[in-house]
Amino acid sequence: MSGHSKWSTIKRKKGLADAKRGAAFTKLSREIVIAAREGGGDPEMNFRLRLAIDKAKVGNMPKDNIERSIKRGTGDDKDGIVYDEVTYEGYAPKGVAVILECLTENKNRTVAEIRHGLDKAGGSLGENGSVMWQFDRIAFFTFPEERMDFDAAFELAIEAGADDVTQDDGMIEIVAPVSSFKTISDALDVAKVQPEDAGMRMEPKQEMALSVEDTIQVLKIVEHLEELDDVQNIYHNMTISDEAMEALAEE
Repeated sequence: MSGHSKWSTIKRKKGLADAKRGAAFTKLSREIVIAAREGGGDPEMNFRLRLAIDKAKVGNMPKDNIERSIKRGTGDDKDGIVYDEVTYEGYAPKGVAVILECLTENKNRTVAEIRHGLDKAGGSLGENGSVMWQFDRIAFFTFPEERMDFDAAFELAIEAGADDVTQDDGMIEIVAPVSSFKTISDALDVAKVQPEDAGMRMEPKQEMALSVEDTIQVLKIVEHLEELDDVQNIYHNMTISDEAMEALAEE
C-alpha cells in the first residue's frame, strides 16, 4: 500500500478525521462547489460531482450541506465566493518532494501560508514542474476487506482495467489508470461495495526511505499543511515503513 494510503490509515486509527470534521466538511464542500460549477449539478452526468458527493457521504456530511454546496456551484445559491484550483510544488525537510492541491478564493494568502509552513520546517516552495515529474496521476479505491474479499476484489478490478490490487491492515486498495476510474467505480457500484476513499492522486514513481525519526518529522509537517483551510490534498514521495507506522500509532 502506498505511503499516501498508509498515512490515511494512521489518521483514521488516531481519530484525526473525526476530531477535525468541521475542517473536513469545508474541504468537501469546496470540492462539490468546484465540480458543480464546472460540470453542472447532475451527478449522473457529472462524474467529478458524483465522486465529490460520494466522498462527502463517506465523511458523514449532512445531506443539506451537500445540496447547498451543489447549488452554490451551479449558481442557484450565490454567496459571492469564487474558488480557484491551484497546485503548488516544493520540498519538505530531508529532500522529500511534495505536491499540494488547493481550492482557494485568495491565492496570495494560500501561497503565503504554504511557503511559511515549508520554510519554518526547513523545506521550500518550488517552481511549477519542479517536482511534478517525479509523480504519475492514478485512480484509486480503498475499502475494508469486510465489504468484499480479496480474491473477488482482484477479479473485479483486473477485469475493469486496474493495474494492481493490494491488501494491508484490513484494507483493500485498487490502483488503476485514470481512464479506468469510471469503469471500476461502476463495477463496485454493481457489486454494492462502497469505497471508503476513492479518487485521483499523485503517485511517486520512486519513493525515498528515511529513518523512523525523520519520517515522523516529515509527516507532522504534512499534517500541519493539511490543516490549512485551502489545502485539499498533499502528496509526497516518502515511503512509510511498518516501524514508522507503529511509532505514529502510539503517539
